[in-house]
Amino acid sequence: MHSPFPPVIPAEMLLLAYRSGIFPMADNRDDPDIFWVEPRERAILPLDGFRMSRSLAKVIRQDRFKVTLNRDFDAVINACAAPRPGHDESWISDRIVESYRQLHIAGHAHSIECRQDGELVGGLYGVAFDRVFCGESMFSAARDASKVALAWLVALMRQSGYRVLDCQFMTDHLASLGAVEIPQAEYLRRIAEARGEPDDGLPESHAQIMRNAGQSSPGKLIAQSLTQTS
Repeated sequence: MHSPFPPVIPAEMLLLAYRSGIFPMADNRDDPDIFWVEPRERAILPLDGFRMSRSLAKVIRQDRFKVTLNRDFDAVINACAAPRPGHDESWISDRIVESYRQLHIAGHAHSIECRQDGELVGGLYGVAFDRVFCGESMFSAARDASKVALAWLVALMRQSGYRVLDCQFMTDHLASLGAVEIPQAEYLRRIAEARGEPDDGLPESHAQIMRNAGQSSPGKLIAQSLTQTS
């Protein structure tokens, strides 16, 4: 008997695709098919070029959100796939959701969560390999929540020895935070140079920041780290 559900994309195939500079998308949430995308121009966020406004720095220092890593990957990816105002459809299909869930179980897909009063109000998820993190999507149900998640990601990557933060497509929002566009050939060169294991995995980095914080605010450490040159 054939399964009524399309098969997940194998983790090995997804990782090979990312190392080749391509990634999957779908036409809508219920689409059983996927197509592979290779942008001519690639958006990346240089880890030493993150633009943190004074207002965002204040939000981070105040620990307005409780930030966690890999505590609720399913909730984050489902929130990213949900319809948004003005956008009824999502490129994150059910097949893609399940494929990245399996990639998360394999240790190569990660989420950052922002909670307020115990409620998930923002976050992001993406794929990690070598010293590269490919941001897939982020969402925000509270002001600045997704920006805070991205700031934490940048800080963790800088601490852990990552080299490339891929944003895939440029948006005004990402440009305001310091993202730039580079040709696809340059992107492939950079991820080739980022081969090898990072100094520390993202989960361990998060734990280390929390341990270092002691009785002080982890947000203050994050904000301070982002004002230092790498």
